Amino acid sequence: MVSQEKLEQICARFAFLEAKMADGTAIDEIAQLSKEYSDLKPVVDQIETYKAILSDISEAEEMLLDPEMRLLAEEELPNLKANLPNLEHKLLLALLPKDEADDKPAIIEIRAGTGGDEAALFAGDLLRMYNRFCEDQGWRFEVVEGNETELGGYKEAIINVKGVGVFARLKYESGVHRVQRVPTTESGGRVHTSAATVAIMPEAEDIDLDIPTSDIRLDTYRSSGAGGQHVNTTDSAVRITHLPTGLIVTSSEKSQHRNREIAMNVLRTRLYDLQRQQAADERAASRKDQVGSGDRSERIRTYNFPQGRVSDHRINLTLYKLDQVMQGDLNEFIDALTADDQATKLSELNP
Repeated sequence: MVSQEKLEQICARFAFLEAKMADGTAIDEIAQLSKEYSDLKPVVDQIETYKAILSDISEAEEMLLDPEMRLLAEEELPNLKANLPNLEHKLLLALLPKDEADDKPAIIEIRAGTGGDEAALFAGDLLRMYNRFCEDQGWRFEVVEGNETELGGYKEAIINVKGVGVFARLKYESGVHRVQRVPTTESGGRVHTSAATVAIMPEAEDIDLDIPTSDIRLDTYRSSGAGGQHVNTTDSAVRITHLPTGLIVTSSEKSQHRNREIAMNVLRTRLYDLQRQQAADERAASRKDQVGSGDRSERIRTYNFPQGRVSDHRINLTLYKLDQVMQGDLNEFIDALTADDQATKLSELNP
């Protein structure tokens, strides 16, 4: 268990922040202090709850020595001690290092992989699955760029999701999603295997990453349309190239100003994600194994339509509720993946 000394240090820091914010002398630091204060508050609340039960146990043990209070203490003590392991676990979870990106909005990128038209149709199914999941969470789901096929699938889609705790819940969805089913275009009834890649990235803000103007090249061009009276006749589409990395981002809405805004946001997010990936790779290099590392080339989940099952290969969890999952019911997978991630971090905290 964590030492009492460390717990007292955390409480002392919290009290200092509280006093600093109350005296009004740190106006220029208020944003930073408020962020640290809000991050520490749930931790301190958990510490206080833990300290309270330790105090109750101590008092109950003292009551055992008092003949008049002994019977009451014998009734209370087993319940108090039974609750202690659960509170210790909650405290350890609260003390785990927090991913600074967990509270951020997210960019979802879905790309059809192997499987031709069927892969694009599956990418479209994933897009709708995430749309329904996000709606259930009360988040805003906006497709900012989509390359739709004639059959209603997507070769590629970029989605911006805004809400509370978006990245914390969605981040485990990065990787290769595989589907096994009979395509609508298959006359022989054979099961085909296709795949789509999903990348979940925390949306970066200007404060997270500064991109010098000299590092980008901006090109405008006429986006392709369906023709007829609605064809785009102005050079409103935008292509931004990040010269140091070679990353290219495009956007082809009707407004050139909006396209530039979208493209810069996606570019900033991809570069921020690249920095995070590099840092994660450096940390992982010191570990013996890297199970469920978030590597986007890793096959993470299989959706088997004939058997009605969905299997997550990282935690060996199979659910026979494919219809509900495709309707956006992802909480059981996300909760299990979150718990597995927390268990891994706890084992690293206490080797």
